[in-house]
Amino acid sequence: MKFRVLVEQDEDGVFIVEVPALPGCIADGPTRERALDNAREAIALYLESLEAHGDPIPPSIREELVEVAL
Repeated sequence: MKFRVLVEQDEDGVFIVEVPALPGCIADGPTRERALDNAREAIALYLESLEAHGDPIPPSIREELVEVAL
């Protein structure tokens, strides 16, 4: 499955990853790569919890990025 994530670096240099489709699903890490790895783990655990409670799992995204030169 694919989920859109938002990655930001805070004032201390820590990378924060939020998953808008999964409220409260947030991860962090000292590097962008580590933060994304932690987010993958957090997403998997979140989905397991939804499944265990019989809650619906949000659909996977189907979007692409388009680059435009200015």
